[in-house]
Amino acid sequence: MDPVCELNVHRQIVSLLDKPNPVIFDIGCNDGSDAQRFLRLLPSAQLYCFEPDPRAAARFKEKMGSDRDRMRLSEVAISDRNGMIEFHPSNGNDSAKEWDLSGSIRRPKNHLSEYEWVRFDPPISVETRRLDDWCSEAGLENIDLIWMDVQGAEADVIAGGNQILMRTRYIYTEDSDHELYEGQLPLRAILELLPSFQMVVEYPRGVEGDVLLKNTSL
Repeated sequence: MDPVCELNVHRQIVSLLDKPNPVIFDIGCNDGSDAQRFLRLLPSAQLYCFEPDPRAAARFKEKMGSDRDRMRLSEVAISDRNGMIEFHPSNGNDSAKEWDLSGSIRRPKNHLSEYEWVRFDPPISVETRRLDDWCSEAGLENIDLIWMDVQGAEADVIAGGNQILMRTRYIYTEDSDHELYEGQLPLRAILELLPSFQMVVEYPRGVEGDVLLKNTSL
C-alpha cells in the first residue's frame, strides 16, 4: 500500500473512531510510522506501541524524536503467554538488507516461497506479554482501536486478550489464506475467534490483505 493510500486508511479509521482522544494500541509497531500518522491526525490520542524486534525498536526511538513523549513503547511481543518467547527476525539481501518488517513469533512457512527476497535470521529470545495482563497492570479498561501487524500471530494475540477485546471497538489487522507463517489462521478462522466482531472494510493487496473489524456489541 503506497503512503497516500495508507494515510487515507488512517483518515477513514479516525472518522469512525469519532473522538479526539481515543486509546490506540499499535501491536507490532516496527518504527512507529503508523502510530505517528495517528498522532498527526489525533494529537490527543493515547498511543501504546509494542515491538519485540530490537532493530525496529531502536529505529522507533530514533525516528520519534519529540513524539516519543506522547507514545508509550513496550519492547515486547504480545502473545498468549507471559515470559520469554522465540522471535524469528526477518532480513534481506542487497537493497533489502536489514528488512525487519516480516519478523514473527511464528516460524515462517509459505513466506519463504511467496517472498523469496526475504530471509529469516536465527531466532532470538524476546519478552512476551498477554494483552489482558498488560492492560490490567496499566489500568486500561477500554481500547478504541487495535492496529495489529503481527505477521501470522493474530491467534496468539487474541488468545491472550479475550477480556480486553470484549471492550475494544475496532481491530485493524492483516490476513492471508496462504499460511505465510506456521499456524497462521485465515480471516474466517480469525472471525470465529472474535464472535462479536464483523468486517467493516477489506483492503486487498496481493497474497495478503488488511481488514477493519468492528465490535458490534459496543
